[in-house]
Amino acid sequence: MKKILVMLALTLSFLAAINVQKASKDELMCIKGIGEKKAASIIKYRKSHKLKSAEDLLEIKGFGKALVKNVQKDIKSAACGGKKSAKKKPSKKKPSSTKKPSKKDAKKSKPKKESKKSEK
Repeated sequence: MKKILVMLALTLSFLAAINVQKASKDELMCIKGIGEKKAASIIKYRKSHKLKSAEDLLEIKGFGKALVKNVQKDIKSAACGGKKSAKKKPSKKKPSSTKKPSKKDAKKSKPKKESKKSEK
């Protein structure tokens, strides 16, 4: 039973890949790296050329190997249910535990001298 389910899942994953020859502008924009302009470029290109595979996109100005790989692997953008980038921008704020004391803090921490009057 497990083998049948695995085979069915694999078959569906191949069928779910986007067909760049027939995809609408919105479907193309769901691919990571393709926005309005690149989707429009694909649609314009396929009016005069037939796209047999995702590699044919390399003929269009502005399309590189990374973008073709996203189309082949059907990597969706975050807006269409894809994963967000795992890269995080480093925080500019340093944690307070590693903060060095400033000159003002050093002055505040020094004990005050007692006056001689209080000693008598």
